[in-house]
Amino acid sequence: MSEETTNPISTEATAPVAAKKPPAKAEGDKPPAKAKKEKAPAVEDKPFAEFIQQDYLPALQTALTKQGVKDLEVSLAKQKLPVAGMSSAGDCWQVIGKFQEGQRQFNLYFPQEDIQSQRAFSCAENNTKTSTLEPFLIDERKITLDLMVFGVVQRLNAQKWLNLN
Repeated sequence: MSEETTNPISTEATAPVAAKKPPAKAEGDKPPAKAKKEKAPAVEDKPFAEFIQQDYLPALQTALTKQGVKDLEVSLAKQKLPVAGMSSAGDCWQVIGKFQEGQRQFNLYFPQEDIQSQRAFSCAENNTKTSTLEPFLIDERKITLDLMVFGVVQRLNAQKWLNLN
């Protein structure tokens, strides 16, 4: 009897398996277009006064209350800069915040009616006139509601005006 030797490696096993490809699509066949969800406009895109009144002031009030400020009054006004030596400058939009029975005041200035343009900050204590006008968030490319709130909280914290210091 002759012995049959079988190759342990079958040629069928080593042949590459052809990947099944989906049938070719005709030129006019396109997958159904997915409906794009329209992004809601950002709150920062609202008109300046509307954004400040409806969004920024309430958010700032909430953030400072969480930091322990109890009697905060915030408002938006267009008036002269309350900085020593700047009374001859024109009117400027200002977010004015007062607390501790008016003994501490901060101002956020907007020379133009646009949160993305130049901004400045000042603060004063014990009903004194502000002596320094500081740039505010000048290195930021896009100003957002959260960033503006964070900037004021951070600045007041640096002043050691918040209770959690």
